[in-house]
Amino acid sequence: MSIAGIISTVDGFIWGPPLMVLLVGTGLYLTFLLRFIQVRGFTHALGVIAGKFDSPDDPGEINHFQALAAALSATIGTGNIVGVAAAILMGGPGAVFWMWVTAVVGMATKFTSCTLAVHFRRIDEGGEAHGGPMHFIEQGMGPGFKWLAVLFAVFTMVASFGIGNMFQINNIAVSLRTLLLGEGAPKSLGFDLTAGLAVAAMVALVIIGGIRSIGRFAAKIVPFMSLFYVGAGTLILLINISRVPEAFQTIFYHAFHTPEAVSGGLLGTVIRFGVARGLFSNEAGLGSAAMAHGAAKTKEPVREGLVAMMGPFIDTIIVCSITALVIITTKAYIVCDVEGVLTSRAFETGLGSSLGGELVSIGIVLFAFSTLVSWSYYGDRAVDYLFGRKAVMWYRIVYCGFIVLGACITIGTVIDFSDAMNGLMALPNLIALVALSPLVARLVKDYARRHLRN
Repeated sequence: MSIAGIISTVDGFIWGPPLMVLLVGTGLYLTFLLRFIQVRGFTHALGVIAGKFDSPDDPGEINHFQALAAALSATIGTGNIVGVAAAILMGGPGAVFWMWVTAVVGMATKFTSCTLAVHFRRIDEGGEAHGGPMHFIEQGMGPGFKWLAVLFAVFTMVASFGIGNMFQINNIAVSLRTLLLGEGAPKSLGFDLTAGLAVAAMVALVIIGGIRSIGRFAAKIVPFMSLFYVGAGTLILLINISRVPEAFQTIFYHAFHTPEAVSGGLLGTVIRFGVARGLFSNEAGLGSAAMAHGAAKTKEPVREGLVAMMGPFIDTIIVCSITALVIITTKAYIVCDVEGVLTSRAFETGLGSSLGGELVSIGIVLFAFSTLVSWSYYGDRAVDYLFGRKAVMWYRIVYCGFIVLGACITIGTVIDFSDAMNGLMALPNLIALVALSPLVARLVKDYARRHLRN
């Protein structure tokens, strides 16, 4: 077997059933331990996001909304467009139901990791926040587990160059080529190089200012790109409003009754692809969002955890659902079996025009660009932890260089390797979440006594 084949096999194993069981199992455990915090804290979280509890005197670098926007700009990406299409093609419409289940239990997982990130973070003399799984692993579990924190940081750093960088810019280059040169336009080194240089320059302008600049940028682009995509999808659903109830019926029916077309009719296939694509989209359990939320201005760790748990809800329950419902109501998944173009075909069918495909391409460009920006911060925090503050600027320079490289080359094997690192981030994070869950339960009990009963 070739090196590429080995890497692909390892990637498939890491993102296989064992990791799915660990991620969902941890989410279920935390859901019950924290007494369904994603339900009883939902309305309070909306108030926090709206700025009801913001205080300029609180420690941190960005407000609650900016922290959520920064984390969402990393998770609302091409997975919301292409990933959902892949889940439906490989697992049938029923996979969407299991994506929803994954998002709901993932809310508890993300709540826990981001609560811990704020609780164990360090604010340096310059006011810069240092939070995330590597910090709560080392400080919460003790110096004897520093090796686990280092592993998480290494996995994050490597993943930032692949799934957070080269995969995103490659999708941007393809989408721009489709938009500007027409569908099916051949790959052009000159065009891709120009696109790579332009995107790298724009990313550099944002990330040079660190999380404060990223937070301000995300607070503007995330609402815009989400409303743009969700608005276009909602328009299609309104045009096909009579088919929407049938689409929900199809999703719920096929969640438990599998068509023979799906891997011989195995229900496990439906669940697997729904769970896998859901986790890949909202990143609940990977620990990445904890680095963004760890920079939030707050004295209350639980308060930021409540903000963070809204991430999987917005990413999967809202944005991914729009993609899924458009694909199912237009029945595009029946006549198109290529995941890369299925969503475009669904939007074109729904609008009765090629404009639908162009809207999807614009959505991919916006989603991928925002992911590029936020994943740079995740790698930034990992490098800061591993090598110190002086190495961060060099990392940012190299990161922008990889944007140019990723636009110009074929990246299959690179992405498989990076994707594996992305999945491995979950292991140290999940170990820490379970080990420190009693502490989180105590923090929640105290916060609920003071705020959630009012």
